[in-house]
Amino acid sequence: METYNNVVLEQLPKHLKRYVVAQQYERYTALDQALWRYVMRQNYSFLKDVAYYPYIPGLKKAGLSIAHIPDLQQMNDSLKLIGWGAVTVDGFIPPAAFMEFQAHRVLVIAADIRQLEHIEYTPAPDIIHESSGHAPIIGEPDYAVYLQYFGEIGTKALSSRKDFELYEAIRHLSILKEHAGTTETELAEAENRLKIVQDNMGEPSEMALLSRLHWWTVEYGLIGSLEDPKIYGAGLLSSIGESASCMQKSVPKLPYDLNTVAYTYDITKPQPQLFVTPDFEHLMDVLNQFADTMAFRVGGKQSLEKAIDCQAVCTIVYSSGLQVSGVFKAANADQSISYIQTVGPTALACSGKQLEGHGINYHREGYGSPVGLLADSNKDLEDFSDEDLTTYGISQGKRCSLRFYSGVEVEGVVLKVVRQAGKVVLISFEDCEVYRNDRREVYFKPEWGVYDMAVGTEIISVFAGAADKDAYESIEEETEKPSVLSYTQIEDSKLLVLHAQIGTLRSGSFDAEHWTAIFGQLDSDTTDHWLALVELYEIAWAHHAYDLAESAERKLLNIITRRPNLKKLIDDGIRVAKEEPLNNH
Repeated sequence: METYNNVVLEQLPKHLKRYVVAQQYERYTALDQALWRYVMRQNYSFLKDVAYYPYIPGLKKAGLSIAHIPDLQQMNDSLKLIGWGAVTVDGFIPPAAFMEFQAHRVLVIAADIRQLEHIEYTPAPDIIHESSGHAPIIGEPDYAVYLQYFGEIGTKALSSRKDFELYEAIRHLSILKEHAGTTETELAEAENRLKIVQDNMGEPSEMALLSRLHWWTVEYGLIGSLEDPKIYGAGLLSSIGESASCMQKSVPKLPYDLNTVAYTYDITKPQPQLFVTPDFEHLMDVLNQFADTMAFRVGGKQSLEKAIDCQAVCTIVYSSGLQVSGVFKAANADQSISYIQTVGPTALACSGKQLEGHGINYHREGYGSPVGLLADSNKDLEDFSDEDLTTYGISQGKRCSLRFYSGVEVEGVVLKVVRQAGKVVLISFEDCEVYRNDRREVYFKPEWGVYDMAVGTEIISVFAGAADKDAYESIEEETEKPSVLSYTQIEDSKLLVLHAQIGTLRSGSFDAEHWTAIFGQLDSDTTDHWLALVELYEIAWAHHAYDLAESAERKLLNIITRRPNLKKLIDDGIRVAKEEPLNNH
């Protein structure tokens, strides 16, 4: 993985590096560059008045310019100065991975760029949204702290099977909407699939609720007063359509608070309302209020049951500090936890580092252990000194019997006692039997091998994923090339050639004959030529060739008569060409 001489990227864990792809800057066409330039010029024209932060200084802090698609090396050269980094990925990545990148102060940027027909907005991740939306505001220290902290909280959020189905349905629909060859039938089927999933989500998970807070702040947030808010959300900052329409009075502006988690969102449509925070500190307060309800802070049986509902890898943390990572199965019927059980590969860790010899290959068929106090002791087993252990009969090579308040009994020969940070976290037995209710419930038999008993009075935390992800997960080979085609790989190669010619005209000294030669190849009957004509209009106007600009405008007006839906885009292009002289910002 390319780290661009940025220590932030060099320190990324291996399990995140596998999502990173090479940017392959050379694959961006002149049309791609024109798309970027158009959107960014429109953004600057509008956002300089309604964005929360100074737009151009924000772009420069992130290594971006209006003139060209960002190069990841340039971005990282700038971002590393403020302790951040950026990587390119192949479109959608799982929400948990996205959050974890954010926690590591890394912006995830989709390598592709939207199609011309989706220039105003695309539901699929693209380089315009991810870089021009998220990156410029990173220079605001309070916001950068919030973004990283949100990633840390989001990494721990428990998901559900339904969340995964929804993610896949949205991902599929968004990609189809952005793909040039998608049929109406394919689109309708994907939309119907998404609706079915959305209508059958059931009770929202932690990740679903947290995603709503992310959406209404990081993506679509406003800041200031309800009467005069400013834009800071990346979804708005990168959408030349919605950044303007959202400020209209017809879009309700509500105060941002914890009640915002009740508002769902649709990634494929304009937002029916937006939320306004008075400052970034308030965002932190609301996030902490929500985090206080999450399993990683609450612990206990309720949190374990959330993990069981996930049917995915989660981690529970004993009061001793021992972490058990795996897929958890049904809990006991007691009011509190008496015994935990996993199915399939399981790993034990402390402080996020896997215990030697206790990885998924050793505990490949699952893991189980009691939780709670010993029945005849007023001291937590995790706090036993070596003398306490001996007094209680827990000595290496000797048989002992442990009875818990829950009724669970462990009988076996002690093999080893493991301590971490002064706490007893694990006791291993051989020739061991674990049972309850006079052996009517048997949890472990002697013939199954060594029994490794976790030590801890209670479960104090439960969170998503493995404690030591690099050790737990099977790290695949890093992908060097995107697995999908660039969004703008279209059949009209002539259009790409025309934009390449315009790029040459733009980068050199102004030549009216060269301009006229390109102009003569553009046809107002071919409505996809509108952006090329806007580019020629900009160049002519900037060089005071007003007769040439008028010629381009006449063809643009003809295109509007054929495709009225292009009127705003064309009118805005002409307006910005007149108001904002061409420069590289």
